[in-house]
Amino acid sequence: MRAATIGVLLSAALAQSASAYDAYDPANCNGAGEEKRPITVSKVMAHPRVNFVKSPYDDNFTASTCPASTRACRKKDYLLSGDLVLVGAARGDFACVSYQSPLAKRQVWANGWLPAAALAPVPPMPSPKPADWIGAWRHPGGHIEIKSDGGGKLAIEGEMVVPTARDFHNGGFKAQVTPQAATLAFADDGSNYGDGCKVRMERIGAWLLVVDNAGCGGAGVSFLGLYRRGK
Repeated sequence: MRAATIGVLLSAALAQSASAYDAYDPANCNGAGEEKRPITVSKVMAHPRVNFVKSPYDDNFTASTCPASTRACRKKDYLLSGDLVLVGAARGDFACVSYQSPLAKRQVWANGWLPAAALAPVPPMPSPKPADWIGAWRHPGGHIEIKSDGGGKLAIEGEMVVPTARDFHNGGFKAQVTPQAATLAFADDGSNYGDGCKVRMERIGAWLLVVDNAGCGGAGVSFLGLYRRGK
């Protein structure tokens, strides 16, 4: 009877702990795009690999001391040297990152903490020329077309399709933009989604970094990611 009573009390305590879970706890990493701060790009420099680090809610809410540089906080999942990640919030010696394989056929992200010491920032291209923007840029589920529009402006059009269990959600934008320094930033106020669509683009090495406000499509649709230019 005593063991059964202890079991009931333990189950109740775990349920209370789970019910108190706060997705916005700064110790939790839910992906680089979850924080209201600029997203940057970094390259993994660990050799040969670096493991993700747990958040407090991992392991059935028993990883309360994480993120930390301990074996108990180390996940089995890892990234390899040279992988590019999107970087958001920082917490102590750790950075909250999102990673997607450049060979992915659909949008599948790996999110979590990584040791900041294993990351090297990749700066944006300092002064992109129009030709550096122009092209057909591809990303799992979507594409962005950038063309010259005359008068120093660029015509930008994007489409994204995200499959669901029974159907799909889609999104898109159109804009004529004048490049500002190293950035293309615009708002497609003609969007039918929420408060409108806001997008920022930068050239990062051979890639096009796209960050949006999740207002450019239906539920679960985001243009966030690193895009490759088609040949």
